[in-house]
Amino acid sequence: MRTNVKIFADGANLEAIAKHSNNSIVQGFTTNPTLMAKAGITDYRGFAKEALQIVGGKSISFEVFADDDEGMKRQAREIASWGDNVYVKIPAMKTTGEDNYEVMRQLANDGVKVNATAVFTTGQVGAISEALMDHPSYISVFAGRIGDAGGNVQFIMEWSSTYMKGRPQELLWASPRQVYDIVLAGAYGAHIITVTDEILKKVGSLGKGLEQFSLETCQMFYNDAKASGFTL
Repeated sequence: MRTNVKIFADGANLEAIAKHSNNSIVQGFTTNPTLMAKAGITDYRGFAKEALQIVGGKSISFEVFADDDEGMKRQAREIASWGDNVYVKIPAMKTTGEDNYEVMRQLANDGVKVNATAVFTTGQVGAISEALMDHPSYISVFAGRIGDAGGNVQFIMEWSSTYMKGRPQELLWASPRQVYDIVLAGAYGAHIITVTDEILKKVGSLGKGLEQFSLETCQMFYNDAKASGFTL
């Protein structure tokens, strides 16, 4: 499989992280509090330290969960101290709707590698890009969810890529819905795509000839019916 987009594995399962750490196509990792909660994780720090040992020097992003400026900055600085390969995810806004651009700016100026997350609009991208300016960072645009809402994913991603050009910021395509999103991410200017374990299992099909895929699908139906002992 060939793609011009870096693939990051998204999840909170240590076994899956270990598996993907040895996968040459996976160049980084991301997680978030929702994924961690679904995985039954209760020790945030402990999970993060284990994950860091597994991924080696590959990029990994952990998210703050405070909802106030000082709390986010305190958590972000601790998370960043865990390794040079750590990016800290800061949500685009608080639960009140107030933006977190100034928090991102201060953290970036302090040397924290920021992953701005839950970004949906060109206005957010522009403001975040300005706040992060010349600092290495990720801007995670939730393309899948934008598409779920009927938003113009192509326009938002292409606009974002153009706006961020020339800065050490990387545009990240978040919340993919299918393997083809990897192709779209590259076509629309994203540098990175986060991919769930479910989608990663299908990545081997990317670039497969459709006639061959059709044949394999027909063979699958036949073999499964035969194995089931169906008769008519």
